[in-house]
Order: sequence, then C-alpha cells, then structure tokens
Amino acid sequence: MNKEKILVVDDDTSICELLRVYLEKEEYQVVIANDGMSAVSIFKEENPSLVLLDIMLPKLDGWQVCREIRKFSETPIIMLTAKGEVFDRVLGLELGADDYVVKPFETKEIVARIKAVLRRSVSSATEELKEVHYDKLSINLTNYELKVNGVQIDTPPKEMELIFHLAKNANRVFTRDQLLDEVWGYDYYGDSRTVDVHVKRLREKLTGVSDKWELRTVWGVGYKFETKE
Repeated sequence: MNKEKILVVDDDTSICELLRVYLEKEEYQVVIANDGMSAVSIFKEENPSLVLLDIMLPKLDGWQVCREIRKFSETPIIMLTAKGEVFDRVLGLELGADDYVVKPFETKEIVARIKAVLRRSVSSATEELKEVHYDKLSINLTNYELKVNGVQIDTPPKEMELIFHLAKNANRVFTRDQLLDEVWGYDYYGDSRTVDVHVKRLREKLTGVSDKWELRTVWGVGYKFETKE
C-alpha cells in the first residue's frame, strides 16, 4: 500500500465512503472526518499527506479548518465546494489551499488531482536548494521562505511557487495557461482567474519594494517578473 494517507473531510457520509472506495483502489490510506473540529484533531493525530476538505461543514467550516491547518502545516489541501462560486474558490486559494474541485465531481478527476498535487509535494521536498535573489528580495523554495528586506513574509505555498517560477525566469512573459500548467503542474480544470488571484496577493506583498524589479502584467498576454538595469 502507498505511504500516502488522505484525510477526507465531509459531513456527507455517502461521499466519504465513495471517496474511500476509489482512493483505496488506488492504494491510498484513507481517514475520514465528518466535521471541522474532528478534522483538525484527526489531522494532528494522523499526519496525512493530503486533505480533501469540504467547505460546508458543521462546527468549523472548511475555511476555518484550512486556516487552522495552515498555522502549523503546509500539507496540500484540495477544497471541495458544492457551490462552484468564484468567491468560494478565491477565498480557499487565498487561505492557502492548493486546489479546488466543484461538486458534483468525477472520481477520476479527484484521483488525478490528488496524484498531481502529491507529485509536486514530493518533488519539492526532495529537490536541491532552490533560491533566487534580487534587490531586497529573497525567494527560497526549498524552505518556502519569502523575504523582503531580510524580513520573512508569510506566503502560501502556491504563491511561493508562482513567484519563484516567474523570478527564476526573469523577463520571460508567461500566459495564464502556461503558468497553470508549469506551476500547478497539470492540465488545470479551473479557469485562469486562479492565476490572477495569486498575482494579486503577491503584489500586495511586493509592490514598491524595489525599483529594480517588478511583477508586471503584460496586457492581453499574461505576466512576467521584469528586472530593470
């Protein structure tokens, strides 16, 4: 059996059991929580490799659970939402979720996303030191540290991966689809606004830090990390 353990958090027991069946067929270990408070305590006990987290939960909702987990862990989180509303997706991403899936979902899609997210997680943990430096800016992807003027700035994992990818390829323009493919690491099922959300959050941290580089929008194309000589 795979070492990877998946924590499924949903108050719908039929969905939990369906996911359990399919994930166990893929040789994942599965643990289940049916409310938000149980999810946090089970997470601490079981130390899963990934969390499938429903938004609409009793006791603590999925957003609160995501906040709690992100206080002490960078374990990948995939949010599940029945609404499919942009607000839900954006908020989940801003809180540090790695991905989202809209209900009703195909189990094959869930499995594909889990495999992709875990693959990225494992590769980032085993790769050699990844670090880039610019004026007043340091990005260390090995330790997931973003420093501005030597001060570490709290930054969710996906924002870190995005700014590192742009900064290590300075002055190259990326379309949103390229960033979804190269940073998210697979054919993303969502829309390109995911990239816009992450860029917006990065700009809140980085705008005005230095006049020697800039996270720029290339209108009609995408984004680039521009350096100025």
